[in-house]
Amino acid sequence: MDMIAIDLDGTLLNSANEISKNNIRAIQRAQSEGVEVIIATGRASFDVQNLFSNLELNTWVISANGATIHRPDGALFSSIPMGKEDVTEILGWFEKEGFYYEAIDDEAILTPQNGRELMNIELDRIRSSNPKTDVTRLERAAEKQFSQTGFSHVDSYKEIVDRERNVYNILAFSFEEEKLQKGWERFKNHPDLTLVSSADHNFELEHRLASKGNAVMHLARQLNRSIERTAVIGDSLNDLSMMNVAGYSAAMGNGKDEVKEACHFLTKTNDEDGVAHAIDHFLSL
Repeated sequence: MDMIAIDLDGTLLNSANEISKNNIRAIQRAQSEGVEVIIATGRASFDVQNLFSNLELNTWVISANGATIHRPDGALFSSIPMGKEDVTEILGWFEKEGFYYEAIDDEAILTPQNGRELMNIELDRIRSSNPKTDVTRLERAAEKQFSQTGFSHVDSYKEIVDRERNVYNILAFSFEEEKLQKGWERFKNHPDLTLVSSADHNFELEHRLASKGNAVMHLARQLNRSIERTAVIGDSLNDLSMMNVAGYSAAMGNGKDEVKEACHFLTKTNDEDGVAHAIDHFLSL
């Protein structure tokens, strides 16, 4: 095996938002056998670096769903920022429609000052429409969103546009299915954008040339590694682009059905060291 690309949330991270010792050891074993290991995530690169700060992990990082690639030492290797006009269009529409959003630039995750309030309003609507609804799972999803590192709050999207900084990824989050569907329909045919989903309550937008799959292929070329001898591991729809280009793929046991259908190998869940199980499988080929 030449390379192994691993998704983060729902894949390398367990439900406690931690990376198990078995998964760490499996990654280190692969590296010791000459395999280039890559983390491929929708998160910001600085958030990944924070997660890894106390771990013995040193890998390439594809972040913002393929819009940026960072070297193992943290230096920026390549990037594909979104156009300013697209950022203005997207964030203006999100703000008008009352979406909670996150915009990743080089330094921060830019998000509305009233972000928690926006989520709480949606949760209150759900409770009001059906008082017996258990919203515990939804509350956990909100807290996971807020557990990231590097937030910077803005009063208006115009502050983001006026900063004149590169924006790589914009995420929209909502507990309301109709609202998410409206957003998906609004941007699904946009000629300048890639539209993906990484979890039940979001969709994400990047430059049309940015995807995990494109980033994995770019790294394979730059590192003189074979894409046919590359394996990828993931759980969500934003992982499909790299599963479609790599020679080998594994879906997590907790993954989406569409991901399981697209992969070559079904591994264990993220709470059962599924990444370690998949790496062991790939190293045996």
